[in-house]
Amino acid sequence: MNIRFATPADVPTILRFIRELAEYEREADKVVATEELLREALFSIPPAAEALIAEREGEPIGMALFFHNFSTWTGWRGLYLEDLYVTPEARGTGAGTALLKRLAKIAKERGCARFEWSVLTWNAPAIDFYRSLGAASMEDWRINRVTGDALDRLAENG
Repeated sequence: MNIRFATPADVPTILRFIRELAEYEREADKVVATEELLREALFSIPPAAEALIAEREGEPIGMALFFHNFSTWTGWRGLYLEDLYVTPEARGTGAGTALLKRLAKIAKERGCARFEWSVLTWNAPAIDFYRSLGAASMEDWRINRVTGDALDRLAENG
């Protein structure tokens, strides 16, 4: 298995993986990303995000899309995993573990104090997998999100 940084040529594959992940997460209709948007986000200077591609025998079987965040408590930046995806036929081959290990190494190399991600509460296989790798759930924290009309209204009142 090979884990490498994505290149612009990987954008169609990344978008396909994003759509497959969204379908698995029962949110296929929410994907509005395009190849153009992803290309800009991943390969502009500076990039908004980065991606790793997992390959087996030269074929992409998974990806990890990530970016840096910042912790005011530690005073250091962190690494945030936005999406981890392994194709159904490649699950159980170690691709997910390899991607997470590579991300942990990147986090250490870049001086990150944390490596974090979210997981849907109903996704028991993923939760069990992450726990097996030493991840701790932040049970006391909830993600808050403002989008669409609510974001427009909040921006207008600010």
